[in-house]
Amino acid sequence: MKEIFRVSRMWRPPGELKRRYKVVIIGGGSHGLATAYYLAKNHGIHDVAVLEQSYIGSGAAGRNTTIIRSNYRTPEGAAFYKRSVELYEGLGADLDFNLLFSQQGHLTLAHSERAMVVMTERAEVNQLLGIDSRVIANEEIAKLCPELDLSDHPTWPIMGALYHPPGGIIRHDAVVWGLARGADRGGVEIHPYTEVTGIERANGRVTGVTTNRGRVACDTVVSATAGWSTLVCGLAGVRLPITTHILQAFVTEPLKPFLDVIIVSAQMHVYISQTDRGEFLIGAEIEPYTTYKSIGTFPFLEYSARHVLELFPQLEQVNVLRSWTGLCDLSPDYSPILGRTEVDGFHVSAGWGTYGFKAAPIVGTTLAELVATGKTPELIEPFALERYHTDTLVSELAAAAVSH
Repeated sequence: MKEIFRVSRMWRPPGELKRRYKVVIIGGGSHGLATAYYLAKNHGIHDVAVLEQSYIGSGAAGRNTTIIRSNYRTPEGAAFYKRSVELYEGLGADLDFNLLFSQQGHLTLAHSERAMVVMTERAEVNQLLGIDSRVIANEEIAKLCPELDLSDHPTWPIMGALYHPPGGIIRHDAVVWGLARGADRGGVEIHPYTEVTGIERANGRVTGVTTNRGRVACDTVVSATAGWSTLVCGLAGVRLPITTHILQAFVTEPLKPFLDVIIVSAQMHVYISQTDRGEFLIGAEIEPYTTYKSIGTFPFLEYSARHVLELFPQLEQVNVLRSWTGLCDLSPDYSPILGRTEVDGFHVSAGWGTYGFKAAPIVGTTLAELVATGKTPELIEPFALERYHTDTLVSELAAAAVSH
């Protein structure tokens, strides 16, 4: 009877670390696991090791606020995230894993005439790329979210919004578990609690890594470590123009579901969604100071709660259940750094700020293609590290007024 009801492991327990792999991926979050999964699935490369310093999904992949969208401002960013949303839409079926993806719609509120102009520009860029995104007035906002305070009582009354119907939320842990199981079934080895302490080079090319479990030789190394990117890439002698900040979020006690869309206010620096468990999930902007200390602050709770109550005054008596922080690596132009570096065979996925989780499947497919073919996919060419030397930045600041 025990055997009938025994729950099998989702992926194999870690074995001995081999002395050599074809590909070593540093970081056991959504980007690292997605790259490993697509290396095996799309290119038949199975001799891959994913090395994670803690447990799988312990970093940004398990601490984000689960929002998926593609309504970005630049043509490069919008096209990139559009493809990511498309991959997310089929990812649950590909992995045979319920990711709890709910495309309930995404509203970015405008509180001024200038904000309405910015929303119109974003909508036009989106529509030219075939992305479902449009500016709507308060009458339609009221139909989508009747609980929202659309009066002139708030400090910044709502004048309209950018509506993005494909936007939604997904269970971040499920994405990590599904990708880990998929990679494992493809023959990839997953090694948690394996810290990379050095990256070896010879003649301008990566040759291996050193870890707390010994040295590992390899042909290719991929760094997918979010907030730790500068430290990991520094081991290879690669300097990144990014800074590390903390991002905070909190959830309330569960309530009967009534919020069917994601609400974002750049003016108030807050965003709100309701989880499948009924909790209100609330986040804000990254903290302006650089730090690796994951310590929450009371001012964040104070100003976030105040702004939420301006939008949803009916939440006044609701208790805060828990809060947390995560590390974000922010690039100068608010766009990621993807692909090759000056060290042959050493590739990066970094500089995501607060956008990384949205891009997991497209990062996995494109980095896997780069590793397998040696050619940079066209979709990620604009995000090369060298753009900071050629002054060809991709400024996504207009879509990054609040971190989600």
